[in-house]
Amino acid sequence: MEITVVRAATVADVDLILELIRALAVFEGLADQVEATRERLMRTLFGPSPAAEVLLALEGDLPVGFAVHYPTFSTFLGKPGLHLEDLYVRPEHRGRGHGRAMLRHLAMLAVQRGCGRLEWTVLDWNETALGFYRSLGSDVLPDWRLCRLAGGALDRLASGLGPTRPTGPPKTGDQGARNG
Repeated sequence: MEITVVRAATVADVDLILELIRALAVFEGLADQVEATRERLMRTLFGPSPAAEVLLALEGDLPVGFAVHYPTFSTFLGKPGLHLEDLYVRPEHRGRGHGRAMLRHLAMLAVQRGCGRLEWTVLDWNETALGFYRSLGSDVLPDWRLCRLAGGALDRLASGLGPTRPTGPPKTGDQGARNG
């Protein structure tokens, strides 16, 4: 078995990052929702104000996975944190420690940067991932739900037009979009 090498992605990795994003979307059944382009990734990941950082996992010289993360802040802790947006290992390379290696690298970054937390979300149907994350000692927080404004809803709120849906608690089974 090869040793996993985890390294920060560079601008030369943009096409690989886009390939891995598309593979993740296929795995999640959301391939039709990928809007990322090479140009957009160049601008948002490697431009003057990068929105996120990317780690690549390599088995030998072969890229087998990636992790996208960005800084957050905890008001309760009064400390920065890291949010893991996506962690993906190609299916044929799973079970070889690549995901653990990327999470360990992220944990080391969080500690080096004085972060109080490393957080992420996981799809509720991904029992393999849930078990893996629990095995690392992470808590799965049952009382929290992810909320998202995107597309037209984001534009409407930003322009002051207000909600287009009834307010109040969601109907049973109303889970919204799952994409990352």
